[in-house]
Amino acid sequence: MSRPIRVFINGFGRIGRSLFRQILTSRAAAGFEIAGVNDIAPLETCAYLLRYDSVYGPFPQPVETGPGWLAAGDIRVPFHNAPDLRRLDLSGVDVVLECTGRAKDRATAEAGREAGAAHVLISGPSPAADRTVVLGANESELGDARIVSNASCTTNAIAPLLGALDGAFGITRAHVTTVHCYTGSQPTVDQPGANLERSRAAAVSMVPTTTSAMDQVTQVLPGFRDRLSVAAIRVPTISVSAVDAVLQLETAPGGDPAEALTHALSDATLFGLTLDPCVSTDLRGRTESLVLALPETQVTRGGQMRLLGWYDNEWGFSARMLDMARRMAGRDM
Repeated sequence: MSRPIRVFINGFGRIGRSLFRQILTSRAAAGFEIAGVNDIAPLETCAYLLRYDSVYGPFPQPVETGPGWLAAGDIRVPFHNAPDLRRLDLSGVDVVLECTGRAKDRATAEAGREAGAAHVLISGPSPAADRTVVLGANESELGDARIVSNASCTTNAIAPLLGALDGAFGITRAHVTTVHCYTGSQPTVDQPGANLERSRAAAVSMVPTTTSAMDQVTQVLPGFRDRLSVAAIRVPTISVSAVDAVLQLETAPGGDPAEALTHALSDATLFGLTLDPCVSTDLRGRTESLVLALPETQVTRGGQMRLLGWYDNEWGFSARMLDMARRMAGRDM
């Protein structure tokens, strides 16, 4: 590409700030230019939360603000407080990174396009998107879609794994339990909620709950619709989640299972592999969609395989958003 990809970050929460950090600090995110940021929270609050982060630590460069701008290191970008993107002029923006979590209806999802941007990439499930696309699962279906959902962090962890192993060994059925860190949707103290388990204090208990991953995975891998079940447990950790998968294989890998997995999961962008006895915090800041803990692998004579994989549900997901944004913008460059 002859010029940087111009992205606009709408929503400066956990994912929006992770995207901002990666573009400024990661070599893998080279080639992006931040055209602006929009959030309804005050500029000084957003700057503070960028400067000091409870998960990833202080921002490694000075963070400053001024009237209508946010600066980090040697870049300064416009900062807006627009409740509706249609009020802004986004002409020349290649991709709006829609990170508000509110793009559930078509009017909200297409607001960035109506403001002049070429594409919109939504950081979560959205029925309003033209298409839901997950790298490693159904990227060939991106086509000419202009409003795309990047699905969920858990879908990005599960779908590429199932797709790769189905191709290598054949999967007759699979059950996946996601062990997910708590999120902002859970209370810090017990309080009434529609879901009784989710109404309990997030940092105190393990909480059985629902997940959209089942529907999302079968949307991008429809062949698994009658072969997959998914359950979820929220746990009292602040970052990094895991998938615990039990797969019934058509052909069990011969010899060393770790060697067979290394060969099957060869895409280093999507998959990491570790032989170390890691715990969740060791995987913080990893950009892969899933990092397989090879010592946890078990295979029975009957072809049943158990796997444990880690994923940084913020950092890894943000890395996939940038990969997807690069693909979307690349169609016009």
